[in-house]
Amino acid sequence: MMKVLTGIKVVNLAANLPGPVAAQRLCAMGAEVVKVEAPSGDPMEIYHAGWYKDMLEGQTRVRLDLKSDTGRTELDSMLGSADLLISATRPAAMARLGFDWPALHQKYPRLCQAAIIGYPAPRENEAGHDLTYQASLGLLTPPHMPRTLLADMAGAEMTVSAALALLLGRERGGVAGYAEIALSEAAASLAEPLRYGCTVSGANLGGGIPEYNLYKTLDGWTAVAALEPHFKKRLEDAVGISTLDEYQTAFAVHSSSYWHEWGQKMDVPIETVR
Repeated sequence: MMKVLTGIKVVNLAANLPGPVAAQRLCAMGAEVVKVEAPSGDPMEIYHAGWYKDMLEGQTRVRLDLKSDTGRTELDSMLGSADLLISATRPAAMARLGFDWPALHQKYPRLCQAAIIGYPAPRENEAGHDLTYQASLGLLTPPHMPRTLLADMAGAEMTVSAALALLLGRERGGVAGYAEIALSEAAASLAEPLRYGCTVSGANLGGGIPEYNLYKTLDGWTAVAALEPHFKKRLEDAVGISTLDEYQTAFAVHSSSYWHEWGQKMDVPIETVR
């Protein structure tokens, strides 16, 4: 990746996700990142030590008690030379610590801030987590837990985008800015295919057409995504199928690996469900 952020200093106060993921992306772009943790550390180190270690690679870690005068003084020193602050603490709590945006902007006029919150105003101080955001948007199928952390990972990418926009805006206009990244909104952006009805049961991308579907094979399942007309025609002409029943019968005859290799040979998007 191009080191476009060489010379940019980032202070990350966020624990867990998505702040550390965003900081990892910025570090990969060349930014100098300092991760500030509470004296007890980041809970992510307990939950998933390997992932925590990978996210922290190339960064400097310090532990500060921001409820103490000494901790706040040390953070003040870091922010004095920083270009960007990433936070994931509710705005009311940041204000109690004396690190609300108006105070920060007055003290450090060149410091930008990307503030990760749960919900947009007026709910910016309301608690939430990836699971609750997905639940509110119809992205869960109980009793199954989600296979990935959609809101957190999308929120990380939105934080990176916001950070780059803030830094670019400062360089162009000379004024540092503040952006709030609401994780509920990040999840909502990923839920748009469902909201527009594209992926509901029976819709074109929800099992309603045979060329974009899942099929049982001899030893598992395979995903077929022959959505474009030329892929669909190539598949159906070669196998001699056109209806859903014919697709199901044809794919059941061979293994998932057979169909994956066949798809690669014929240039048709087919992948084993792992």
